[in-house]
This record gives sequence, C-alpha cells and structure tokens, in this order.
Amino acid sequence: MFDRYEAGEQAILVHINFTQEGEWEDLSEFEMLVSSAGVNTLQVITGSRQAPHPKYYVGEGKAEEIAQAVQSADAEIVIFNHALSPAQERNLEKLCECRVLDRTGLILDIFAQRARTHEGKLQVELAQLRHLSTRLIRGWTHLERQKGGIGLRGPGETQLETDRRLLRDRIKAILRRLDKVAKQREQGRRARNRAEIPTISLVGYTNAGKSTLFNRITEAGVYAADQLFATLDPTLRKLELDDVGPTILADTVGFIRHLPHDLVAAFKATLQETQEADILLHVVDASDDRFRENIEAVNIVLEEIEADEVPSLLVMNKIDNLDGQQPRIERDDEGIPRTVWVSAMEGRGMDLLFQALTERLASQMVQYRLRIPPQYQGRLRSLFFEMRCIQFEEYEQDGNLLIDIRMQQVDWSRLVKREEAVLSDFIVH
Repeated sequence: MFDRYEAGEQAILVHINFTQEGEWEDLSEFEMLVSSAGVNTLQVITGSRQAPHPKYYVGEGKAEEIAQAVQSADAEIVIFNHALSPAQERNLEKLCECRVLDRTGLILDIFAQRARTHEGKLQVELAQLRHLSTRLIRGWTHLERQKGGIGLRGPGETQLETDRRLLRDRIKAILRRLDKVAKQREQGRRARNRAEIPTISLVGYTNAGKSTLFNRITEAGVYAADQLFATLDPTLRKLELDDVGPTILADTVGFIRHLPHDLVAAFKATLQETQEADILLHVVDASDDRFRENIEAVNIVLEEIEADEVPSLLVMNKIDNLDGQQPRIERDDEGIPRTVWVSAMEGRGMDLLFQALTERLASQMVQYRLRIPPQYQGRLRSLFFEMRCIQFEEYEQDGNLLIDIRMQQVDWSRLVKREEAVLSDFIVH
C-alpha cells in the first residue's frame, strides 16, 4: 500500500530529552522495546530540545546527523522513542533514505509478533489499521502528479479514496467480529457471576513478572520471558482458596507508559476482565529503580479503562534481585493486607500471597444463619440454591427453616433491597 523503504533489522535509535517532560529515564526501556522486537541496535543518538521541530521532530542539524549515521552504519531503519506525525515520518524517510518508525509503530509491531489467538490477532490488526489510517495521505503523495479539473485528476486521489474505503470496511468487519468475542466473554462472566465465583485479575507494568507469578500459582504453563509484552492473550484458570472457595485468576496484557490509545481501544474486550474483577493483583518489579513511576503509569491506564475503582492488592515481585528483602505482608491501620513481597521466580512468599488474598476476598463475604417462616421458604430457598450460597439447612419442629448462607456482601445488600420480606428480621443473632 505504501511507496516506502522496507524495514530491516539493523537500526539507529533516536531518543530526545525534553526537559519539561522528564523522559530521559525512558531510554533503557526503549532499548528493551527494540530488543523485544528482534531488532539489532547499531547506534543510539540522543539529544535535547525545548520542543519538537515541526518538520523533523529533531532539529535540522540532528536530522542530518541521523542521516549520516544511517549511511555510515549501513542501517535499514531509524526508530524514534517518540510519537511522530505522518509528515515528520515522511520527511525523515526522505532525508535518511530508509524506513522510519516511531514508538507507537514499534509497540504495534511487537504486539503483532506476540499475538497468538484469533482474538489477539484481530485486536492488533484493528490497532494497526487505525494507526495506518492517519498516515494514508502521506503514503500516496508520489501518485499525486496530475492536477486539474474533470478528466485531468491524477490517480493518486482515486487510489487514496479507494484505500480509505478499504480500510473503513476492514475496520468495520473486525469490529463486528470483536463484538461477537466481547459477547462471548460477557456470557462467561455472567455464568461466573451466577455461580458466585470471584475473579482475580493480574495487572502491572510490562515485564513485572505477571505470567511467572500466574504460572507459579496455577501451574498453567503460560509463556513467560524476560522481555516486554511477552503476554498478549488473556488466560483464565480456576483456583481454590481457603474460606473463599473456587476463584478465577486472569492473566492480562502488561501496561507501559504512553500506551497507544488505539491499542487500549482495540484491547477493550480483553481488558474487560480487569474492569469486572473482584480484586486486582497489581504486580510490581520491586528491583526496578523506577517502580514508583511504573505503578503510576499502570494506575493511569486503569483509570482510562475505568478499572481504577476495583480493589487492589500490591504484589512487590522479584525480591530475589534485592539484598536483604524477605517475603512479608504489609497491612494498613485497620490490619487489612495492602502489599505482599514475593519472588515468583523462586516461589518465595506464595503462602503469604494466598493468605492476603483469602483475607481480602473473605472480608467481602458475609455469613448468616436465618430462621425463615414457612410462607417465605419456597421462594427464598430456591433463590439461595440458585446463588449456591447454602452451607447448612434443617427444619425445626414448628415448621421454620434454619439455614446457614454465605455470599458476597454486595449480593446480600442487593438481596435485602430486592426482597419484599425484610431478610434482616430472619437473622438468628
């Protein structure tokens, strides 16, 4: 579709430090992103500016320096650690005579490599097409040579319109298929809700160790590697927790600073698992010097997908990379677990993690013994059976039903509001 230079694996990296944004610490993460994409770094060019240059993003002198580095190193691609406009990409490609890729394009490329399931591939393609649609007009400038009125219009205009229509049609088709996937996921969630099965969702910065922790807890054999975005497709597994019963654990895609909005939108069906969770396990690489910034970056994405209100438990992972750190639980003033220090790689602290999870989930459960008069027994007993919350029941000599129930606090509150009978009057104190 594009008259552009082919991308290769020999790259020049460009990182500009904007003092007002304080992005200098992102350089090492940028190099990890490039490595995760399977690209070989030949040279890293850095610089400082007050604001991006409208034509080249970098200054004209720095742009010439990049072009000379491409020639001397025989590089095949230039990758920027910033979001470039279509015009800036095109101008740089013309100057450097090679393919130019920005941070968004790099992340999209990594996602395209990692996607395994049909849904994951659709989501990545959707994000790529949305990104591509903003660059179409620049991609076809070489065809816009003939100008004029009726009968004299060049093929570029027609081709551009055709490509835009094809893109729109493909995006609509993908959205329809993803909508079906979203409905299937919603059915699964409704079934779990009917069965009163709590859901635990793993979230965290990319490469924080979520999949390693997931495998340690569930023995699921999910692909885990020391690279960014090793996991794209969500995996669900059932767990048994003491005093809670069966629970569902969901492993999700990792987050990153300046995660492209197209990706967040495309992965909405996947991230729905996070929105609907009963509790989030926020996994953090405790050995990363920037772990506080990483926590903040994850919180920003959680807010963007409207999951910031879901209760969370902080899991400080990779204590095996720290000196003197031992597994432990940190509690707040009310004694509720807030942070657990573990090593998923070595399996240390897993018992404490289960303990903290059990306490947090069990604290959301209520348990009552009810004495129900005969006139209410049929409807209420069938309702409790449907909710699978009956622990014990027996009939007394006077015909009353003595029943022990255990359910989520939120479900009990809904039940009390919905029922005509005042359930609280039936509680045996």
